[in-house]
Amino acid sequence: MLNNKMEQAFNEQINKEFFSEFLYLAMKAKFSEMNLQGFVNWFDVQVQEERAHAFGMYDYVIERGGKIELQDIEKPIVKSEKPIEIFEQVLEHEQYVTSRINYLLDVAEEVKDRAAISFLDWYLKEQVEEEANVGRVLATLKLIGDDKNALLLFDKDLATRVFNAPVIG
Repeated sequence: MLNNKMEQAFNEQINKEFFSEFLYLAMKAKFSEMNLQGFVNWFDVQVQEERAHAFGMYDYVIERGGKIELQDIEKPIVKSEKPIEIFEQVLEHEQYVTSRINYLLDVAEEVKDRAAISFLDWYLKEQVEEEANVGRVLATLKLIGDDKNALLLFDKDLATRVFNAPVIG
């Protein structure tokens, strides 16, 4: 059975994961408007990953006998029209998500929920990977600068990314 504080923290994070899905849907739409289909694909994979992350936690709460309390999802705002600035926002967001996973771990340690600590270990490793992936895209965009031909080549590269359903936990 989940401790009440742990249950509340998981419900808050489920909301944050669904928000991430919405944010990446909004960013996907921006790249669709720019006709950069490789970037659209990159965000499509992100959308699917965030949904999987949310449902991983959702299923975990239920499995532990907890109660799911879905909350309003904040409207996502994409702060720029420029690819590099959008990815700077993505990195900032992923760093925020990492801080939220760390908060969940803090709660799990506080209430001595070893099962939650073990479960959250996967999410912590996933966040390291997420930040690294975004960092690589951002580094490439910085190299590209204003070179539209290089941007189109990179767009083709991003079109090859595929979603692999994660095995959470």
